Amino acid sequence: MSEPLAFQDIAENLSFLDDWEDRYRYLIELGQALPKLDEAEKSPENKVHGCVSQVWLAADARQEANQTILTYRGESDAMIVQGLVAILLALYSGRPARDIAETDAIAIFDKLGLREHLTAQRSNGLVAMVNRIRAEGKALS
Repeated sequence: MSEPLAFQDIAENLSFLDDWEDRYRYLIELGQALPKLDEAEKSPENKVHGCVSQVWLAADARQEANQTILTYRGESDAMIVQGLVAILLALYSGRPARDIAETDAIAIFDKLGLREHLTAQRSNGLVAMVNRIRAEGKALS
């Protein structure tokens, strides 16, 4: 199964950026482009545990052609993490729950070289976000 076009665009843009300063700037730009969550969505149910910074992920599910499609929104109070949220949303949002459950974003991030310069805390937070999203996909597939 191929990645969504929005994610493919991000991956292509990252492939042109060899310098980590440029990659960090790009992550920040991606995060800044995300719409903010409503304050009501910054609830304990939407908060991702296991992240040092605050991260909220909100999901909407709809039925389409006998499968559940999940659409995600998210926000973080940390700029780099907000960029990671943006990439995860591009990868997972708008996809069938089964595809979400089967898509290993950590392996994809590793292939793109996106985790090698993250601090251990940010990397752990990324894993927590991915585990949360995939668990929701598995529960609804």
